[in-house]
Amino acid sequence: MINPYDAQDFHAKAISEGRHRAIVGGRWDETGRAQMTLLRDHGLKPHHHLLDIGAGALRLGCKAVLWLDPGHYHATDASRALLLAGRAMELDDPGRLPESHLIEDAEFAFPGLPNTITHAIAFAVFPHLPPGFLPRALTNLRRFPALETVFFTVFLAPDAEAAAGPVRQPDGVVTHALRPPYHVLPHDVAQIAHACGWQALRDHRMLPRGQALYVAKPLD
Repeated sequence: MINPYDAQDFHAKAISEGRHRAIVGGRWDETGRAQMTLLRDHGLKPHHHLLDIGAGALRLGCKAVLWLDPGHYHATDASRALLLAGRAMELDDPGRLPESHLIEDAEFAFPGLPNTITHAIAFAVFPHLPPGFLPRALTNLRRFPALETVFFTVFLAPDAEAAAGPVRQPDGVVTHALRPPYHVLPHDVAQIAHACGWQALRDHRMLPRGQALYVAKPLD
């Protein structure tokens, strides 16, 4: 199944039509507030340096930029045009976020980011991507020496038998094993994280669309 986000001119067309918020799936303010709440609950302070992975049009960024010290927010996305649209249209003071902090990165290589990153979040990113992207991202994040915590969300299947077919999530979304939105097994999440150098524990709060939140810490 072709990911619609990969279609030619998808982002440019949406941005030109003023639909930069819609690209990230709706519930703009609710989801942004949920992200800020979980970050602050887990100890994010204004002096920390946050990496927002798959940040889109800055649904979290428009709130995090105000909370963090100036210059302490960084964002990646497959479309830099979408990041720049968010900066231009969603920030009251775009000067708090240098354009150089907005990086196009579809491969989770995290180029051009400083070693000062202390926290990273990938919210509603991996459910839309084939399973190989999660270990790639977690492996490449290990190169940041100051990184304390990584937050990421997935959809879960309750057991292996259920995972073979469609699963209706608590918020009504139907997920799949072989096409987006994808689901995974809790055991697999823990094993993948451990193999990539992280201990990932689930935070059981209810998130928009029934996603499951994992909080990962470096193993050493």
